[in-house]
Amino acid sequence: MRVLVKAVVSSHKDFFLTWSVVSGQWSVTASPRHRVTASARHLLLCFFAVCLLLTGFYLLPAAHSNPSATAAMQEFSPSDGWLQFRGHYNLTGVSTSGVPDNLKLLWKYEAGGVIESSAAIYGGTVYVGSEKAGLIAVDLQSGSLRWKYSTGEPIGESSPAATANAVFIGDLGGWLHAVNRSDGRGLWKFKTNGEIKSSPVVVGDRVLIGSYDGHLYCVGASDGQLKWKVLTDGYVHCTPAVSNGLAYIAGCDEIFRAIRISDGREMYKVNSGAYTGASPTLVGGAAYYGTFNNEVLGVNLKSRRLMWRYVNPRRQFPFYSSAAVFQGRVVLGGRDKMVHCINARTGKLIWTFPTKARVESSPALAGNRVFIGSNDGNFYVLDFATGKKLWEFNAGAPLSASPAIASGRIVIGSQDGVLYCFG
Repeated sequence: MRVLVKAVVSSHKDFFLTWSVVSGQWSVTASPRHRVTASARHLLLCFFAVCLLLTGFYLLPAAHSNPSATAAMQEFSPSDGWLQFRGHYNLTGVSTSGVPDNLKLLWKYEAGGVIESSAAIYGGTVYVGSEKAGLIAVDLQSGSLRWKYSTGEPIGESSPAATANAVFIGDLGGWLHAVNRSDGRGLWKFKTNGEIKSSPVVVGDRVLIGSYDGHLYCVGASDGQLKWKVLTDGYVHCTPAVSNGLAYIAGCDEIFRAIRISDGREMYKVNSGAYTGASPTLVGGAAYYGTFNNEVLGVNLKSRRLMWRYVNPRRQFPFYSSAAVFQGRVVLGGRDKMVHCINARTGKLIWTFPTKARVESSPALAGNRVFIGSNDGNFYVLDFATGKKLWEFNAGAPLSASPAIASGRIVIGSQDGVLYCFG
């Protein structure tokens, strides 16, 4: 997604300022008949920045209360899409979409088979994996089926990643699939030597994905050809998080690794001290993730050291949910049946919300609200500031998948094979 702003600086010269959600960069261009000099480009960027600040141009619904959020917009999912697991390759779990204050069930689609895969949304279409149905594409507005793609093997927790041309997803047979986004036709397949529960992440012309054979793989997005693979000392269950040319994985081998995407070189590693099933979230030069040692960790990416360890003082259970991070707060579910909100700087507890079963769903944030499922069968909406329950919906089956948000709608699948849409 790109945000385009036009300025007419004279009666015959048009200039355009473009901000890319993908690259997180501004650029200035002139109308085709004009050239932009370096000095003019600098002045125009300053001019546009001042204008945007003065007019309150914010993409996040709650950004007016926190100007620092605007500087980090590139870390969040655009309002009209949720392109992969956690919405964005930083895995922040934050959407810029405006979600209605009063939610209602808009539609549901009976996919059949367990849905542990979390949806991706692109171009008004929802893509999600099912244990029996394979990869399905459903219209976001109506809930009607657009196409099905049979993977041949069940899809577990791997969640699709969507681009303009293709949708990528892994299956429990160890195959990474590339599927034509418009018609569901298979484009290519890449075989690993273990089941895939990791979700693919697309970075430019490359697809990153982990496998239970212990490798993180990088393959070409257009042809599925192997670029490189990195062997770890355990399963690669998590989805890689990406920032500044590096892919970060929190491993089942108790090691948090930074791997250069260009060539697969391991740049550094940090000992987590525990088996990790959750995926890391990257915000503001730090990574956040939970472990099976009943802790949530904050890692400083610059110093390459742990900043803090959070342990609930009353209940010690593993954290399988991946964190959502916004405005200095880390929100995630625990197997202690609670949703936790932690101070991102200090690791101190801010609030908890109790459910009636494990919380393995990863939260999504939008408009000062937390959206999350629980294995108790309820979809919860919580106040981001206080953790107070604002709304709930009983699906009647565990919700271990994570919600996806786009165009004011929220989509989540259940373990009895039903895909729900709220708005």
